Amino acid sequence: MTPLFLSDSDVRGLLAWPDVIACLRAAYANLKQPDSAPPRVNARLGKRWLRALNAIPAGNRHMGAKLIARAETRGASHLIALWEQDTAALACLLDGKSITAMRTAGTSAVAVDCLAPRTPLRVAVLGSGAEASAHIRAIAAVRDCSIVIVYSPTPAKRETFAEQFSRDCGVPCLPAPMAEVAVAEADLVIAAARSRDETPILQGNWLKPGATVVSIGSTLPEQREVDIGVIARAAQIFADVPEEVLNDSGDMIAARAAGIVFDAKTAALADLVQGKVTGRAAADEIVLFKSVGSGLQDIAVSAMCLEKAIAANTGQPLPMMTTHRPGT
Repeated sequence: MTPLFLSDSDVRGLLAWPDVIACLRAAYANLKQPDSAPPRVNARLGKRWLRALNAIPAGNRHMGAKLIARAETRGASHLIALWEQDTAALACLLDGKSITAMRTAGTSAVAVDCLAPRTPLRVAVLGSGAEASAHIRAIAAVRDCSIVIVYSPTPAKRETFAEQFSRDCGVPCLPAPMAEVAVAEADLVIAAARSRDETPILQGNWLKPGATVVSIGSTLPEQREVDIGVIARAAQIFADVPEEVLNDSGDMIAARAAGIVFDAKTAALADLVQGKVTGRAAADEIVLFKSVGSGLQDIAVSAMCLEKAIAANTGQPLPMMTTHRPGT
């Protein structure tokens, strides 16, 4: 088969939240062999970095790798490559921008669906960018939301976010003047932003008993999103990639340096999805889902996207082939 290229526009036209979330839930339910989705690899030079994530999802036709390139100026680009598992033939190259946002939010939705109470949720979202927008839409695809309160330090951005979400999703969404106000009565708190000086945007003492917290913004040692109080108050912590969350995210590094012990209360998202561990043990427990991103998420969603593109006859055939020696 001639390899395809799927642009960001192609990807956005092919993916819908219910399909993305179902795909990710299945990927974690089928994850039995950890080295099929190993930790990421980072190359760094000053503020520049190049990250590689790869995976071979079980029960899938494709395997693949994603590269994220980050420039000195904070600009970034994402490229995903898929190969046939049976033949190792190149199948597709994809622009990974929207896949990255949707797989991150979709994974959070899987976690929330396992952890949050089965009642209409009062949701606080800290951030008004693409990740915040994707998250609140993904959550709305799995749970009823009674109201959404958004905080962003720029009044115009939080007001625009609230207007757009209310209009698009039919859920009341209001801007808050301070993060603490947004969080105060929230059943679910989505931290989807970082401050420019890496000061944590979410304080543990703001959380009400029984809150579920999603944190996605601290993926490198120097990055901060939630303070050590969130880590301390969490009765249980769930991670998409436990090794990286525990050792490579700035929030957990800061908590460990402060003497907070959390390894024993941390479990893998895969174990939660597979029913090997339970979620909240008591209604008043605070639970935290912390995500750094995984190749399993990227490749599972990308492979589904490719299958949809083939069925819809979408995408641009690539005028190239890699050197490929079929098995004998």
